[in-house]
Amino acid sequence: MSDEPIESRETDTVTVEPARRVRKALIEFLRLESAGGILLVAAAVLALVFANTPLVTAYDWILKLPVTVSIGQFGLSKPLLLWINDGLMAIFFLLVGLEIKREALEGELSSRDQILLPAVAASFGLAVPALLYFWLNQDNGDALNGWAIPTATDIAFALGVLALLGSRVPLALKVFLTAIAIIDDIAAILIIAVFYSDDLSASALVMALIGLTVMIVLNKRGVTRIGAYAVPGILMWVFMVKSGVHATLAGVLMALCIPLRAKDEDGHSPARHLEHSLHPWVAFGILPLFAFANAGVPFDGLSFADLLTPVPLGIMIGLFVGKQVGVFLATWLTVALGLAKRPAGTSWMQIYGASVLCGIGFTMSLFIGTLAFEHGEFNFAAQVRLGVLGGSILSAILGYLVLRFLTAAAPDKSGG
Repeated sequence: MSDEPIESRETDTVTVEPARRVRKALIEFLRLESAGGILLVAAAVLALVFANTPLVTAYDWILKLPVTVSIGQFGLSKPLLLWINDGLMAIFFLLVGLEIKREALEGELSSRDQILLPAVAASFGLAVPALLYFWLNQDNGDALNGWAIPTATDIAFALGVLALLGSRVPLALKVFLTAIAIIDDIAAILIIAVFYSDDLSASALVMALIGLTVMIVLNKRGVTRIGAYAVPGILMWVFMVKSGVHATLAGVLMALCIPLRAKDEDGHSPARHLEHSLHPWVAFGILPLFAFANAGVPFDGLSFADLLTPVPLGIMIGLFVGKQVGVFLATWLTVALGLAKRPAGTSWMQIYGASVLCGIGFTMSLFIGTLAFEHGEFNFAAQVRLGVLGGSILSAILGYLVLRFLTAAAPDKSGG
């Protein structure tokens, strides 16, 4: 297979870009993620305004608006909210898959030395919040399905906070945080596939696998036209909707099939070109729209005591306490044992600030929350949103304060 979905890591004959160009591309990526994070916050605030004013009627009507897409007698009919969560978020996961593939083959996750520290930090950052949630909800059987909600990190939101800090944050710290968030995304994908897929339809799953097989064959034959992958990719998504496996996973599988190291007729890497094209649409369109559709919490009838019920408290404590404890403790232990080095030019206080920011779960936490109680007897939607917003806001505020007032500004090493 000349360019498999999970490609060889052997050095090829392609000329490696100069370090300065790679650094510039990374800075542009982080700047785009940061700007998207700020817009994400604005969309969430707008959702809260709609949900707590007379505009709530229009808000509910828009989200429940039925949308049907059909070809002949075959079609899908869903409320607009589900088209956003199942359809547009599949494009988000396509972008996530492209980023994961690039980082695994050529970036921050491409060698043991680079991947070890963020991998260990992310693993503890997944386990500790899940255990805290389980501990707080162990006697609340209906709520236990939400254990994975506080395990995620929202890269756009977290980098949006870092953008407000300017030179106080060294590039190595941003890269470290980004690597942890990407590994979190990998874990979230696996969690969704294993724990939040149910009522499987064997026939639909077979058809989805046929679509995947077609894309693998295209990859093996060296096809570099992105459009060639679109038709089997869309069909795979449709049949995943019908199969019971969450449809957003189709985006990840499609990303793994698109060639990264091959060149198209214009001399571009298909995977890199698609990632570059999708990034602004996802950062400035899909994610803010998802936030607007899912962050609206009506406060009418709620009190502070509602934050202390098991589900929102488990999510909030998991994100705000579990994430920072898990990530920072794992990082300190790994460095203290000599298994890895601290990111260049960073202090332990900066590492702690970044660990706190890992508790900004937002997008992925809200998304997992929509799956966790999708078919349950009780509706925990408002409680999930309260917990996610509470934990994410506390993490954002504390992380910003630590990095702003307890750390020194990083020296400018950009070289102009």
